Amino acid sequence: MSKLPISVRAALLMLGSTMFFGLMVVAIRLASASLHTFEIAFFRNFFGLIAALPLLIRHGPGLLRTTQFPKYLFRCLIGICSMLAGFWAIGHLPLAQAVSLSYSTPLFVTIAAAAMLGEQVRARRWTAVILGFIGVLIIVQPGTEGFSSNSIIAVLAAVLSSIVAIQIKQLSATEPADRIVIYTTLLWVPMSLLPALGVWQWPQGITWLWVIAAGVMGTGGHMLWTRALKLGEVSALTPITFMQLPLVVLFGWWLFDEPLNHWTLLGAAIIFGANAYIAHREAVLARRAESDAPTSAAKPGE
Repeated sequence: MSKLPISVRAALLMLGSTMFFGLMVVAIRLASASLHTFEIAFFRNFFGLIAALPLLIRHGPGLLRTTQFPKYLFRCLIGICSMLAGFWAIGHLPLAQAVSLSYSTPLFVTIAAAAMLGEQVRARRWTAVILGFIGVLIIVQPGTEGFSSNSIIAVLAAVLSSIVAIQIKQLSATEPADRIVIYTTLLWVPMSLLPALGVWQWPQGITWLWVIAAGVMGTGGHMLWTRALKLGEVSALTPITFMQLPLVVLFGWWLFDEPLNHWTLLGAAIIFGANAYIAHREAVLARRAESDAPTSAAKPGE
C-alpha cells in the first residue's frame, strides 16, 4: 500500500474507516434496544481504549509526550458532545435517516474550514453548500408530520463533527496519528462516564457483544480516519463516507425492518451531489496550485 499515490492511500484509509463506522452504527442500534445511548457511548469508549492500548505498548510512554494537551482537551470535549448527539440519533431515528443527516458534516466542514483555517471558498462551492442544506431540510421535513426533534440532534452532531475534523487536521500538522488516537480514547472514557452514571445499568447477555463491537469498530475506524486526514484534504475525503449509507440501509432493512423513506433518499442524494462537487472543486484547485508552483518559482530567475 505504501507504493500507492498518497491520494489513493488516503482514499482507501477513509473507505476502510467508513466501513468500520458503519458496522459500529449497527452495533449501537442493536445495543440501544436495552441500554441508554449515553451508556453505550461510555462502553464504546471503554472498549475502544482497550483496543487502542497496543499503540501505547508499541510506542511506549513517549507517545503521551505532547505540548498540545489543551488542544486535545478542547477537541475531545467537542468530540464527546458530537458522539452523544450522534449516538442518540442512531438510537431514536431510522438508521438511513440518522446516517444521511450525518452526511451534512462535509457541508459544515467547508464552512468551518473558511472560518477556522482561512480557506478561500468561492461562489460555486457556497452554492453547493446551500444545495446540501436543502437536502438536509428535505430529510428533516420541518413543519410536517414527518418531523422529529431527534433529527435536529443528528444535525447538531454533524455540526460538532465538522469542528472535530478541522481540529484533527490542525493537530495532524504536528502530532502523529497514533498520539491523537490514544489521547482521544483516554480522555473520552471519563468524559462519557459522567452522563452514563445518570442512566446506569449493566448490560445483559448478548448486549455485551454489541457494546464491545461498537468499541472495537469505533477505535478501528478512528485510527484509519486519523491517518486518512493526515494524508489528504478534509473536504476531499469526507464525501467517501457516503459509502456508509448502503451498508446501514441493508442492515436496517434486514435487522430492523426499516423501509427506505423516499424523502430520506432524495435528501441524501442532494447532499451527496453537493459534497461530490465540493470534493471535485478541492481537487481541481489542488491540481491548479501544483501546476502553477513551478511557474511561480521560475519567475525570479527569468
